Amino acid sequence: MQKHKVSIVRYERPFESVKRAVELADGLANLPATAKVFIKPNIVFWTKTVPFPKWGVITTTRVIEDMVVLLKEYGIDDITIGEGTVTMQPKDVETPAHAFQTLGYHDLQNKYGVKYLNVFERPFQKVDLGGGVELNFNQDILESDLVVDLPVMKAHNQTMVSLGIKNLKGVIDINSRKKCHSPDPEKDLHYMVARLADKMPPMLTLLDGIYTNERGPAFDGKMHRSNLLVASRDVLSADLVGASILGHVPAAVPHLANAAANHGRGTDLNDIEVVGEPIASVAAFHAYDFQYCEEEDVCLPVPLAKQGIKGVFYRKYDTSMCTYCSGVNGVMLTAIRYVWQGEAFDDVEVLTGKKMTPTSWKKKTILLGKCMYKAHKENPVINEMIAVKGCPPKPADIVKALHTAGIPADQGLFENIDQLPGFFMAKYADKPEFDEAFFKAD
Repeated sequence: MQKHKVSIVRYERPFESVKRAVELADGLANLPATAKVFIKPNIVFWTKTVPFPKWGVITTTRVIEDMVVLLKEYGIDDITIGEGTVTMQPKDVETPAHAFQTLGYHDLQNKYGVKYLNVFERPFQKVDLGGGVELNFNQDILESDLVVDLPVMKAHNQTMVSLGIKNLKGVIDINSRKKCHSPDPEKDLHYMVARLADKMPPMLTLLDGIYTNERGPAFDGKMHRSNLLVASRDVLSADLVGASILGHVPAAVPHLANAAANHGRGTDLNDIEVVGEPIASVAAFHAYDFQYCEEEDVCLPVPLAKQGIKGVFYRKYDTSMCTYCSGVNGVMLTAIRYVWQGEAFDDVEVLTGKKMTPTSWKKKTILLGKCMYKAHKENPVINEMIAVKGCPPKPADIVKALHTAGIPADQGLFENIDQLPGFFMAKYADKPEFDEAFFKAD
């Protein structure tokens, strides 16, 4: 049986560590100098307003530059860095441009002649992924000769882990991303994500685990300095090993189990040759889930339930909640927590995503987002409907809905929503292992 090679290398020195990881995995073997290479980092979130924890959230510029230098050593001149960061305003091109500039991609352009692009400003092409799945992919990545997939190693609150396959969600358009968050019990997020790599050009995956993220994918997770790199020419093999390093049995990660089944493979790593460090020597459990208290009279995240909050049932998010509603979900919970004064709210339920259904014994039902509103706008079960219809939901509409429900949310919290990520920086202050220099070009 031919085995897929996966390398595990401890990150110790700039360039040398990346080069060793790639070469142990034969990652650039037989690559012609004329090849057109597309580098796909992970910029899951960005704000122009404040510094925020990038460690374990965004691919380090250090690894990107090291990969560019390595490609140049192989004689590659046609190199493009491309990403599709979701912003709360769909037509916002200034925020991605600010991200590219701040992360040093313009410096890489000046120094090495690489190009960089926002996929939302480029053409998309419909791709049939089989199994009844058609998604629109960025044309530049499809037309490349090699994809260098550079995700962050992170746990993910919807998909358990976010690694090489999941990182490719960043090169499909917004409608395709929404489609991935389907309420279909079979063709759900895991089913969709499992197919994202199936029609890609040849690919080298390098998991950036210099920093890893527990309860990711964003800045509210718990970051770790892990100093790891994982490389493979087979993205599924890289992800199976990456999931194991994060402490998760690959068979229990739905999109990886689906992807393996789609390709007639197992998830037990028997067809994988691990070179470099053994998995057991580097593995560390990264929790992915935010715990909820779901009892007869309480349905809230555990910290809010422990606070004693009563009278508001805020159902746990599911895989049908897309990025836009995810972006405001935490702020809504924070707003509820801040205004709790010890007196029960007026029997309010909050529904998100596309699958949740209202209950007849709740006095007031907040429908968050266009999808939830369309699903239940005529539902007779609802006693008092409070709809937030936008996609993405507008902060002002959310505040109005909370006030209507008898929850006096602080309007300023939503008006300054871009400031919130900055508060998470305090957790890493004065910790030298969390170094901003990893997100700058040399």
